[in-house]
Amino acid sequence: MMIWINLAGLILIGLIVWWFWLYKPDQTVTESNEILIEVKNGVYSPASIQVNANQSVTLKFLRKDESPCSEVLLIPSLDISEQLTLNEVTPIHLENVPQGEHTFHCQMQMYRGVLTVV
Repeated sequence: MMIWINLAGLILIGLIVWWFWLYKPDQTVTESNEILIEVKNGVYSPASIQVNANQSVTLKFLRKDESPCSEVLLIPSLDISEQLTLNEVTPIHLENVPQGEHTFHCQMQMYRGVLTVV
């Protein structure tokens, strides 16, 4: 009996490590200046976005998740903090974004994504 409990604990630890540190979402490369990002089931979709430098872009967040953690969007490197309304699109307009990776996440960093500007 004790072996099964230990095995279940190890599997759970492995899943937690994978989810928070090893999971890499597919990257969306876009030429468009508008990107719809769905917030549901504990993730941003798409969670990895690549855009060109010197291009204005609008990230449109559609919050479908009722979790309180999904209410706030933070992009620390761009000093952005935005309240996301349930079942509505919240546009975030970005102009002259510096090149590099700009992470975005909820206040507890459970929902995570990255905007890469090349």
